[in-house]
Amino acid sequence: MKFSELNLEDSVLDALDAMNFQECTPVQEHTIPVILEGKDLIGVAQTGTGKTAAYLLPVLNQLSKGGYPEDAINCIIMSPTRELAMQIDQQMEGFSYFMPVSSVAVYGGNDGIRFEQEKKGLTLGADVVIATPGRLISHLSLGYVDLSKSFFILDEADRMLDMGFSDDIMQIVKYLPKERQTIMFSATMPTKIQQLAKTILHDPVEVKLAVSKPAEKIIQAAYICYEAQKLGIIQSLFQSQQPERVIIFASSKLKVKEVTKALKRMKLNVGEMHSDLEQSQREEIMHEF
Repeated sequence: MKFSELNLEDSVLDALDAMNFQECTPVQEHTIPVILEGKDLIGVAQTGTGKTAAYLLPVLNQLSKGGYPEDAINCIIMSPTRELAMQIDQQMEGFSYFMPVSSVAVYGGNDGIRFEQEKKGLTLGADVVIATPGRLISHLSLGYVDLSKSFFILDEADRMLDMGFSDDIMQIVKYLPKERQTIMFSATMPTKIQQLAKTILHDPVEVKLAVSKPAEKIIQAAYICYEAQKLGIIQSLFQSQQPERVIIFASSKLKVKEVTKALKRMKLNVGEMHSDLEQSQREEIMHEF
């Protein structure tokens, strides 16, 4: 299905056209019409399926029609990590290019100057706030944030619960109006996610997409080996085919540094990212990637 076949405003379609987005992914095709109807939704979809656009596009579509207060926050998007919050914020900038819709990203791990900038955006009333739970609660507790007219979106809800944010989410919900549209996306549907959905969603539509399959075009493989063999396998993978863009996850900071050194010796363009780095350094690595 093409985006032009959905009931989207011209300003949204213009942004999609400028970004060369024409065909919907399955998750977008199934969820955008539901969100446009104003219904609560729980979407089960993995990373890489286009779920960020699946909730951003219909929410921006509704906001672009007007009728929402200019001095209040109209949509809260919760993210488990600051990196994902930044990624959502970047997509938000692209999709809202032709619309008078404002946004602010609110996440920890940075200095007092940024906190003041966030405070300014929250006080003036950004249309869309993309936030990590802990940082948003820091602002809420100071009493200058008005969430009385919000859409409420939880992205990667299962990760948020795995990271221990359940109480934080429920605390944020207390600040929200009962009359709101709540949208929740999760890669899995364990019991704790079902319980959260029952608590904060009202009669939601469920959309489940191929939970057990990897995203299209991704090959899954496993190598059973000893610890000492891992580095050699990684090196041989890169020798057999030249990588274009790769993310390697390791179990510790030490391991990240070890793998980085080994790949640099292979003359590969490598950056490392871990908690020994300042937030600005992490952002620079993500930007370079």
